[in-house]
Amino acid sequence: MHLDEGRKAAEAGDWVAAGHAFVRAAMEGSAEGAELATQVTVGLVPEADAGSAEAAALLAGIYLEYFDESALPDAVRYARAAAAAGHPAGQRTYGYMLLEGIGVEEDHDRAAELFRAAADAGDAYACVNLAQLVDDPDESRHLLEAATRDGIALAGALLADRLSELDRDEEALTWYLWAADRGHTGAMHAAACCYRDGFGTEPDPVRAVRWFLAMLAHDEGDGDGDGDGIHEAIQMARSGAVDADQVREAGRLAGDLGAAEALIGTVWGGGAS
Repeated sequence: MHLDEGRKAAEAGDWVAAGHAFVRAAMEGSAEGAELATQVTVGLVPEADAGSAEAAALLAGIYLEYFDESALPDAVRYARAAAAAGHPAGQRTYGYMLLEGIGVEEDHDRAAELFRAAADAGDAYACVNLAQLVDDPDESRHLLEAATRDGIALAGALLADRLSELDRDEEALTWYLWAADRGHTGAMHAAACCYRDGFGTEPDPVRAVRWFLAMLAHDEGDGDGDGDGIHEAIQMARSGAVDADQVREAGRLAGDLGAAEALIGTVWGGGAS
């Protein structure tokens, strides 16, 4: 859907809309989206150079995310220009560069200022970034809660971590599940461990294996899926925490019966029924 939107916008000469659509596709794992995002820079550069802060912010993000280091000076230049113009995405991008020292000298105080300005303007990712810098735990949680309202899975996972640190395990599990449902593999792993060990809930080995298996369907950028959970699922099966039928039920819940059968074959061989 995003690719089609991007192509229509590009045909109409709306390079900003096209860029946003292709970036959204790329963020969802589309290699074609990433490639097309790099191509629309040809149309974005004149707009950014003519003073469009939105084009500059988008261009900076594309250069930073999808180009090699040779594009870094341009990424810095456009991010700085967008931030100076008060564009929230530009403030967030330039703040990130300052925080990490990417193309510029590190300046955590200035990064926090930019994140706060962008967060105050409603930029949800800036809320996540700022939440990890502020000292006040209540403010951090409020920022993360604001970001979850935009559906950002990382915000939910971090919020769960904060609640877990306070021993509010039941609330933490709720947010781990929220983030897991949105594809965050770290939250999937945390939810599985909660169900396995009985944190925030009664122990539920089937749901534990369900989330360990679910990690396989979600990659961390290399397209191969996250296999960390399968090892723990194997350990649970070998310890007798689940039997073959329970593994199959976990696979059904995870939407991956093939992974469940592979797990059964690994632990019990072909004779499990």
